[in-house]
Amino acid sequence: MTIPNLITLMRFLLVPAVVFALLKGYMGWAFTGFLVAGISDGVDGFIARQFNQRSELGAYLDPMADKLLLVSVFIVLSYLEVLPLWLVIAVVSRDALIVGGVLLATIMGNPVPMKPLMVSKVNTLAQIVLAVVVLADLAFAFSSGFLTQVLIYVTGLLTIASGAAYLVDWIKHMGGYVDTNSPGGS
Repeated sequence: MTIPNLITLMRFLLVPAVVFALLKGYMGWAFTGFLVAGISDGVDGFIARQFNQRSELGAYLDPMADKLLLVSVFIVLSYLEVLPLWLVIAVVSRDALIVGGVLLATIMGNPVPMKPLMVSKVNTLAQIVLAVVVLADLAFAFSSGFLTQVLIYVTGLLTIASGAAYLVDWIKHMGGYVDTNSPGGS
């Protein structure tokens, strides 16, 4: 158990706290909890790289903590009618598709290597920015109407693109196809 893994476990504990704060209307606390989770994500990554504390467990726990927080916040924000239902369905479906594909590949004896695609990194960044803007709006009456609408559609497009890219990679992986000339080929 490394220090970065302990920090990641703390992020798991922040998820119900942020969800509770949102549902009870404590938007300042929800915003703060989300920011603490984001900062701790950067800190655990820095420690893992700088002090050679990377671990296989961390490679799985870190994205799980991030996704659990983001998906939970998106679901609650949709429940509160702050984010559109179609976006939350896209975000949750994409993550379910990825988790289901990884589980199926593992069950079939052909595990998928855990490596995020660039479109996925950009998608995650868009989701985080959208969540921060919306939470800031709720916590501080920050008027972000047009910005929020743009972020919703950008996040939706990136979510669909990321899901499609993972699906194509998964199909290639499961079919045994390897493109060694492609920079992102598996």
